[in-house]
This record gives sequence, C-alpha cells and structure tokens, in this order.
Amino acid sequence: MARVALVTGGTRGIGEAISVALKDDGYKVAANYAGNEQAATEFTKRTAIPAYKFDVGVFADCETGIKKITDDLGPVEILVNNAGITRDTTMNKMRLEQWEAVIRTNLTSCFNLSHLVIEQMRQTGFGRIINIGSINGQAGQYGQVNYAAAKAGIHGFTKALAQESAAKGITVNAIAPGYIDTDMVRAVPENVLEKIIARIPVKRLGKPEEIAAGVLFLASDSAGFITGSTLSINGGQHMY
Repeated sequence: MARVALVTGGTRGIGEAISVALKDDGYKVAANYAGNEQAATEFTKRTAIPAYKFDVGVFADCETGIKKITDDLGPVEILVNNAGITRDTTMNKMRLEQWEAVIRTNLTSCFNLSHLVIEQMRQTGFGRIINIGSINGQAGQYGQVNYAAAKAGIHGFTKALAQESAAKGITVNAIAPGYIDTDMVRAVPENVLEKIIARIPVKRLGKPEEIAAGVLFLASDSAGFITGSTLSINGGQHMY
C-alpha cells in the first residue's frame, strides 16, 4: 500500500519538485500551501496532487490540516518540512514582526507538524521526517539573521528529534540546499546573482529536482540507517 507523504510549501519551487518526485515514486502526496490560491489550483491541475491550505506556523491550523489529510489519504508517514519565507534586512533595521514571522513559519512549523504526526509514526514503528534547512543556516548570511537563525535551529531540531525517535523506527534528517534555481533566487539582481554563482565551485545554480532526489533517498527504506544527518546539496559552496 502506498505510503502517505506531506510536503509543506509543496506547490511551488523546491516544494513542487519534491511533491512531484514523491508522487512519481509511488507515494500518496499531500502538498500544503499558505496563500497563493491560483498557484495551488494550477499545481493540482498539472500534477493531480491535492493541495491543502493551512498556516504551518499556527498549531491549530496544522491540527485541522493534518486531520483533513488523514481523512482523505491516511496517516502521514513521510513528513517533509519545506515551508519557508524570507524577510531580509540587517539587524539594526529588522522589526520584531519580521523576526517572528520567519521563526514561526520556518522553525515553529517543524514542531507543529512533527508533533502532530510523530505519535502515529511511533505506534506503527515507521516514519520519515525530512527537514529542509539551508546553506545560510550553516554559514550565515548578511541581512538574514532571522532566516539563518531559523534554519540553524532546524539542524539542531533534527539531531535532537532523531535521537528521541530512532528506536521507534523513525528517521529524522535534514537537507541543506545551496542556491537553487527558483523564482525567489531568480528575483535577485543579475549582477548579484553572477557573483553568487562565481562562488559556487560547480559554477551553476542547483536544480529543484536535485533537492527532490535527496528527499527521495532519505524517505526510502534504503536510508533506514541514516538519522540525525544533514545532507548538503550546494555545489561545493560550503563544506564542513
């Protein structure tokens, strides 16, 4: 029987590539989205993957979303915490609401969704939680104190939850993408983007499908002995 996978922020960019890859590999996929109704409708029409609207940063909304997904598809066995936003500015200009919005959407969401699915995973003795971090959570980035803090938090969250869950058949891993060819990255001014690419040893942006391939592996039975790890997919830009 096909396993159920939930991808947050799953209708656009990296999330869309992950949702499609999981569906193509035989999973029953639910793609979460926050607000872009048109993009979500077009995504479902194009992929036949159902899209579920709820705010991943609000626990009560996540409860409602998980119940709907469970009723429609079954219990979530693969959770991909991919949803993320940016509110970039330097610390001296950053407003509290910019800090809180990024922490809530990028990090608190990992607690919300993991908390709501992990008991079922523990009962069945199987689960995969894959958290999408960032190179900027590993190395930091100018003007992204909020984003870097949230993504660094994801890496610590991953290691701690992996230790709690390993004996129950649940693996918890992270992927740290570098600069990926998405609408968000392409919106960077061309002269700035050229400088970014020049610092990447492979001399190109990554593809969303390359992140999706990492998710597919970590979700598979073949990755059952990997937990608490961070897979860096960044073209060699940051190594440690």
